[in-house]
This record gives sequence, C-alpha cells and structure tokens, in this order.
Amino acid sequence: MALLQDKALADYTSQQAAFEDFLRSFKSSTSETEDALDGLHLDGDSDEYDFMDDAEDGGEGAQTRRRGARSTAKYVNVLQDIADRTKSQILIDLDDLDQYEKGLDTDETGPLKLVESIERNAYHYIEIFSRAVDKALPAPTKEPNFKDDVLDIIMTQRSKRNDAVRQQMEANVENGLPESIFPPELTRRYTLNFKPITPSGSSSEKSGKAMAVRQVRGEHLGHLITVRGIATRVSDVKPAVQVNAYSCDRCGHELFQPITTKQFTPLVECTSEDCKKEGAKGQLFLSTRASKFLPFQEIKIQEMADQVPVGHIPRQLTIHCHGALARQINPGDVVDVAGIFLPTPYTGFKAIKAGLLTDTYLEAQYVNQHKKAYDNMVLAPSTIRRMTELEQSGQLYEFLSRSIAPEIFGHLDVKKALLLQLIGGVTKEMGDGMRIRGDINVCLMGDPGVAKSQLLKYITKVAPRGVYTTGRGSSGVGLTAAVMRDPVTDEMVLEGGALVLADNGLCCIDEFDKMDDSDRTAIHEVMEQQTISISKAGISTTLNARTAILAAANPLYGRYNPRISPVENINLPAALLSRFDVLFLILDTPNRDADEELARHVTYVHIHNAHPEPQGGGLIFSPNEVRQWVARARSFRPVVSKQVSDYLVGAYVRLRQQQKRDEAGKKTFTHTSPRTLLGILRLSQALARLRFADEVITDDVDEALRLVEVSKSSLYDDNRDRRGDQSPSTKIFNLIRGMHDSGAAATGEGRGELDMRRVRERVLAKGFTVQQLEACLDEYATLDIWQTAAEGTRLVFIEAGDDDEDMGDEAF
Repeated sequence: MALLQDKALADYTSQQAAFEDFLRSFKSSTSETEDALDGLHLDGDSDEYDFMDDAEDGGEGAQTRRRGARSTAKYVNVLQDIADRTKSQILIDLDDLDQYEKGLDTDETGPLKLVESIERNAYHYIEIFSRAVDKALPAPTKEPNFKDDVLDIIMTQRSKRNDAVRQQMEANVENGLPESIFPPELTRRYTLNFKPITPSGSSSEKSGKAMAVRQVRGEHLGHLITVRGIATRVSDVKPAVQVNAYSCDRCGHELFQPITTKQFTPLVECTSEDCKKEGAKGQLFLSTRASKFLPFQEIKIQEMADQVPVGHIPRQLTIHCHGALARQINPGDVVDVAGIFLPTPYTGFKAIKAGLLTDTYLEAQYVNQHKKAYDNMVLAPSTIRRMTELEQSGQLYEFLSRSIAPEIFGHLDVKKALLLQLIGGVTKEMGDGMRIRGDINVCLMGDPGVAKSQLLKYITKVAPRGVYTTGRGSSGVGLTAAVMRDPVTDEMVLEGGALVLADNGLCCIDEFDKMDDSDRTAIHEVMEQQTISISKAGISTTLNARTAILAAANPLYGRYNPRISPVENINLPAALLSRFDVLFLILDTPNRDADEELARHVTYVHIHNAHPEPQGGGLIFSPNEVRQWVARARSFRPVVSKQVSDYLVGAYVRLRQQQKRDEAGKKTFTHTSPRTLLGILRLSQALARLRFADEVITDDVDEALRLVEVSKSSLYDDNRDRRGDQSPSTKIFNLIRGMHDSGAAATGEGRGELDMRRVRERVLAKGFTVQQLEACLDEYATLDIWQTAAEGTRLVFIEAGDDDEDMGDEAF
C-alpha cells in the first residue's frame, strides 16, 4: 500500500525564482532617491551619449560604467563584491524582503509567503537562497592573479571546470560525468545569513522581539528567533570542515563529502566509475588543500539578571558562530543573537549515557551588540552641536554630575567623582612594556542608608560594560577566573569571572567589607597592574582586567564610631586603601535643614516616579546621553605641561607634610603615597577630558585636590573638631556648642543662654569629670566665647553669630 501523497507546503521553485528577482531588482529607499536624481542628468550627460553606449556595450553595461560601476539595486552591489572577492558575507535583511514581497502581484501566482517561510524553516532556506545567489552572481570584473589568495585561485579553477563539464554534458559528450562536478558548497566563496525583521511595538509581532533563554521552547525548533543574554564563555576560533575532499590513488578521481553533522565517518573506498569497472578498491587519501573549512566558534550566553525569576538559576544557551560571525562576541558583552534554534542529538558513548535526551543550540545569523564600547559609538551631528553649545556655557561639569542618579538626594561631590571615574584618565604604556593605569578606582565608605548601592546600580547601567557583584556572594575565583573543561574540545579552558567580564568597563563591588580576606587579595593585582595571573591545572597565563573598580563598604560595626580613629573605623588593609584614588567617607549626621530637604526629595520621587527639577535650573541628562558625553570625552588624550607639573609637585609635597603632622597627632585618615599623586593626576586628566581639552591646567589640579580633600570632610562636620584635636576641653566645648545649636539645654529666656544644670548633667553623662568641665568653662571664658551668669546657673554665649563660631574654630 502506497503512502498518502500530500500537497507540498511550499513551492520552492517559485520562491527561488522570486529570490533571484529580489536580488537583481530590489532597491532600498535611498537607492531609489539616488536613481531619481541620476535620471535628471545633472552631470550634463546627453541622451545621444547614452544611445551610443547602448549600441556599443548594451544598456546595462553603459549605465553601470557611467555610474562609476555601481548599480542602484542594493543586493547587486553586494553580489558584485562577492564575485570580486572583496566580501565574504551576504546579509539578507528580511525587512527588505518583506517590502519586496508586499510589492509583488500575487493575483496569478498566489501568496509566496517568503518571509514567513524563512522564519519558520530558516535552515532549509539558506540553501535555497544560496542557489538563487549562485544563479544571480555576476561575472567578476577582474581575473585572479598571483597576488590573490590561493583559495581564490582554487575557487576560480573549480568554477571554470564546472562550466566546462556542464557544456560537455549539454553537448552529450560522454567524457563529462556528473561525478566530476564540484558540489556547490565548494565553489561558494561566501556565507549567507539572515537579518530578522525589526520588531515594532505591536503585540502581534511579539515573536520577533528578543526572548530570554527560558522562553525558548520546543515549538521554536527550526525557527529564526532572537535571544538576549550576556556572553559568559567564548571558545577559540577553530576551522570546522564543511566539505571533505579525497583523492584516489588508483584512478586519480577526486571525491567530495559534504559534512552537515558534528561527527561523520570518513570515506575509505573509491566510488568512481573507473574503480567500479575494474573492480579495484582504490584507497582514498584526504586532500586538506582541496577541502573547505569555515571559522567556527562556540559561545555560551546566560540570562540577564532581570530575566531570572526569584529563586531560579540563570539558564545558558549554546551558540554556534560560523564564518564572518566568529570573533564578534567577547565575554561580558550583552547581545541580541538572531539564529536558528536546532537540536543536536548525542552520538557515540554520550548517546548511551544520555538515553533519550538531546541537546539544543542556536545557529547564529545576526548579532546585535548592546551598550557598545565607547570607541564604537557614533555621535549624531545634532548631538555634537548641542555638546558644543553646552561646552561654551562652562556648566557642563555641574550638569553632568547632577545627571548621575538624579533620584538620589545630595552627594554632589560623590557624583562628581563617579563622573570622573566613568571618563577615566589616560593609560600610559612605556617603551619597555611598563604600563601606568588610567582607570580611577573609587571606594564609598559610609553609614547604612546613604544610597551607596543605588549609586553603584546606576553606574552599572551607564557604563558600556558594567558588572555588579556583592562581596558575600563572590568568591576569589568568581571574581578572577575559573578553570573548566571545555565540552567541545575536552581541553582545560579558563572561564572569566566578574573582573574579566568587566574588561574595558567598570566593576561595582557592593558590601566590600563583608568579603573574606583571602578573596579580597585577588583584587590587589587587578587594581594596580590591571591583570589577573593564573597558575592552575597546568595553565599559566595572564588575563587582562582593564577595569575601574567602584566599591561600597560599611565601617566596622556597621556605623561610623567618632570615638575611635578613622583607620580603625575603615578596617581595610593599607595595601588595598592605597590603591583607591578617592575614598569617600559618607556619614549620616542629623541636621534639621538637610533632613527636611532629603525627606521632601524622597517623597517627591516616591509619588511622581521621577526626580524633582534641580534647584536654580539646569539640565538633567538621560543615562544614554551621559554615555554619549563620556564617549566623546574619552576620545581626548590630555597632556601635562611643565608649569602644571611644577604646581602638582608642590601640592604633593604639602600633602606629605600634612600627613606627617596628622600622624604626629594620631589623626591620620589615609596614607599619602606616590599612588596618591598618580590618583590626583588621573582626576586632573579626566577633568581636562571633560572640557574636551588636550592639555591639563592648574584649575583641573585644584578641583582634583578639592575632591580628595572633600572626600574626608564628613569627618570634620560642625559636631566634631575640624582639625582632629581630641583633648577633653575641646570635646566638652563641641558638646556644649552642639547643645546650643540644637537648643537642647536652652532656658528659653535668651537666644544664647543655656541651663547650667542640664549642661552639667549632659557632660557628666558623657563620661567627663567635674574638674574637666570647670577647666573647659574657665579656658573658653578667657577667650570671650561665653561667660557664666545668674550666680553660675546660666551659660551665655557672648555672641551666637557666625563671627563667634569662626572664633571658636580658631580657638582650637
């Protein structure tokens, strides 16, 4: 009983003819405009000239020559480049094919469903489209010569031999046998890929939008789909065989074996007619030179963090890249990969172990990079014009720093430092191989609830390659690199950690103080040398980790304790602290006015889902605009003049002297080392870059010094001694002045009068003695700061204005 015959789902012959017509005739909107302008004969050509050309060469050749040997049809130019061996990839944009299909007259033939057929059965249509390309391929404009690649010569010879064999077969000459025709895979000097239709916002085209890895289902097998993820592992580029060529040692025939699977059995015996007639079993030898190989690369992508449901592990997907798509993705890139979802069954012993399971992969067709590196960004002329206008206003530094996380209140100086970190300094490489980093490392040390983590999250979004991790959730191996066994080649390979994924980007490490000491030491080399040296499992290598590090940490015991020194509060090793160019200490001190502004800001953001307008006007840029500003600033390489160099030397000497005085008084904050000098230099270069200048000026150095100084200004607020004097008299004076400012012990009779009984109770409760209180009262009474009244029951500040507060500052 014969099987039931069903009507074919698609008319491949008609579709191939439509593809040929599309390749020869499709014109994009820009091509049509150029064609219309060319038809006006603006160059002064006359009709007689065209007519004579038509008579001599034929209309097509004359038009092509007159237009500089370029056609107005989009894909004709691409095919000509392929024929001339200047390109090796044909990218078919399905948007173009969809536009062409809508313009077809389908009354007679019926709908061909070209785009729909490709999206549902892409792997088969690559071959059909390749046949259409083979037929539409024009003749090359130049013959290959000795300067060309050997492969070009071989391809040309194969094509000519095919043509000769076909002519013999048409003339019924018996010498031309079908076996001697080269398979089409061997004569194609190109790879063909499809670019998917650009999705619109409508829900009907939801399938065209990028999916998460966990949304890919069995129903998508064979379909052209787009998957979004972050590349975690990228294998080496290796040649993958596409067609194997064998030569027989008996009859001299050449045999070809197209390879379509991962594993195959090589041919052993010759199957040519000569060997069959003689009954001889000719032995076949593999001819590597005549075989065809394609570059192959295997990539693992992982789901984005926001696509993973709570409690789930991020899923991975294997991607195979062939030909021109190899070497396009690096570890850490966020990509949309359009490809064909295909199964790959296990073979050999793996099949016995796997049972009924099969593996899947994505055959890549088109790669779209997200958050491109600064070097790859192309700025629009309107954007550059706007940049020039704002640059002349002189407010660019303020506007851009306000645009860093505008929903977070205050922290203006911290945001300025983060902006300079995004821009970075200039990396210097000496002739002997020594390298001085240009990336700026910043540490935010502060009390809980000052929005450190939110700042880190924002910076991760703005940076083109930003990786966010936490101290407790990261091991030393997870930050640097792990040694894995590659399932494809069975070799030991390195899988990059967070710092490798953030190469040429920025790595944000939250909860820096919660990391184990053994894991934290892995960062030391990265922060200064910007490399990761690995010696594991027989692999000794050095990986690049050219990343700026932004760390957030809490002081020891959670909150800053003003009674112990800053070094004890920070509780990080000096070797690590010296590698940070700027170390900000953000303290959460009660202040009525600041607290009220903060509360208003937070409630406004909560109600309106937007940041309030900045006080005094000004612009707020979006993260994408900030990235464009930073991209332009990073294209400059400012130098330091002799005058600025001398100024910088003097500033560094003063900083060292100040540190010596601080160490004598046991009130040092961080050690001033030669790394501090390099940090100030990097900040100055970033400020010069922000001005789009090619030279550092003294104002840049002053602002860099101010940022380094203001980073520790939270230590010396009004409630503490501004210069770190910790004598009992000074501490008691600061306590009493705080009570006066807050009105805690006021009598209510006068603006500057305090109740001595309540003052005495508060001072004694803080652990001071009566003798220390009386000594303090006498000492500051002689300085005309205050005096006692009403028989010692009142303490009156002589003048509670700003002048006397300044006098109080000078008194100690």
